[in-house]
Amino acid sequence: MHDKPFISESKLRLALLHRVGDICVIPLSAYFCHGLVYQSLSLSNFLGLSVAISVLIALWLYPAIGLYRAWRGESTGKELLNAAQAWTFNFLILSFLLYFTKNADSARIEFFSAWFMAGLFGLLGVRAAIRALLNNARRKGRNKTHVVVVGDNGLATSTIQNLKKAEWAGFSVKGYFGEGEIVGERRLGGFHEINEYLESDKDAVDQIWIAMPLSKEKEINQILEELRFATQDVRLIPGIEGFRLINNSVAQIADMPVINLQVSPMTGINRFVKAVEDRVLAAIILTLISPIMIALAIGVKLSSPGPVFYRQERVSRAGKPFMMYKFRSMPVDTEKNGVQWGNAGSKATNKFGQFIRKTSLDELPQFLNVLFGDMSIVGPRPERTQFVNEFKHDIDGYMQKHMVKAGITGWAQVNGWRGDTDLGKRIECDLYYINNWSVWMDLKIIFMTFFKGFVHSNAK
Repeated sequence: MHDKPFISESKLRLALLHRVGDICVIPLSAYFCHGLVYQSLSLSNFLGLSVAISVLIALWLYPAIGLYRAWRGESTGKELLNAAQAWTFNFLILSFLLYFTKNADSARIEFFSAWFMAGLFGLLGVRAAIRALLNNARRKGRNKTHVVVVGDNGLATSTIQNLKKAEWAGFSVKGYFGEGEIVGERRLGGFHEINEYLESDKDAVDQIWIAMPLSKEKEINQILEELRFATQDVRLIPGIEGFRLINNSVAQIADMPVINLQVSPMTGINRFVKAVEDRVLAAIILTLISPIMIALAIGVKLSSPGPVFYRQERVSRAGKPFMMYKFRSMPVDTEKNGVQWGNAGSKATNKFGQFIRKTSLDELPQFLNVLFGDMSIVGPRPERTQFVNEFKHDIDGYMQKHMVKAGITGWAQVNGWRGDTDLGKRIECDLYYINNWSVWMDLKIIFMTFFKGFVHSNAK
């Protein structure tokens, strides 16, 4: 029993260890600094409240800023930099709260300065210690990320060997796809059998690594075509050690240069910014439009029998289904003979239903979905599960739009691609949005929605 590692390799317990460690740093560093500055461990009510507020900020901020994302294989320095940013943001938010509530006191600046530094070094120390213990646990074969390698040449062989050699990174190679043989490794199938394997064993595969030189452009494109339904992270190992790359998305994982081919932009600080943007704007908008929503609810109730809201199962980020809310614009039995895509204008509606559909007012309850975390204000429009399963076979790049949360409005909608319009064009717009996302682009789309997105000839 003495050889059992200290860390439990369960993902749940590991996440709990990180969170408890990070949170405990806050009060412990505060008590330490209070004893150092005031020679007492008894915090005043004000300082005790400040510590409690900092803990609450951390419970919300740290996950939102990506502190608990997977750091597997990446440098310790990068993780510690993210932790330092998280604590700095925490302290800035606390400082602003104290300032705007007129509780800032220059007499306490010595304590708060010491607390910031102690909390920073404490958090970095806890993170570094957990990383060291976790690396040791992974060397013993626990807490693995399951990888399949695509390739059957020398590069694929060296990739598999390097992954196995870097035991601290915790990668488990399930096998490889290729036409040739790699001695001593498990062949899972040919290049054209990848999708079939993923569909049958998708829960056991976390990442797909393509180990092929850039000269194999045709083969790589064929493999990417096979992976068009995949929602796992896809990485390319092109053997580029001798190249000088500038401003490219390249990571150093398990001592190998890795190009991220298919990674959601909503990670790290981007995820935090997007979450804040969505929640704040949704709360403001819901407050402003609440009288309108009450009036619409009454109108729906008086215009036809049935519930005010209509719930549909839709698909959002990573193919996750959720229930999307709309004001009901059709009779309750409209889809009794099955769901059909398109031809919304021909579906039975009364005059009030036609009005709210034409003006997109039936979409307003989706701001509740944004508050619940199922949707974003801006993003690709979600589709029903059965149509997703159909369209992914017919439309190139269709599944890639699910790398971000679905949105109430999007780049496609403000450019007129909505309703019964060309799905291919809509996907092109969605992928353009994902590739070019920024807060300013979101604000631009929201602004354009007021002039182009609500009332449109294709809104039916």
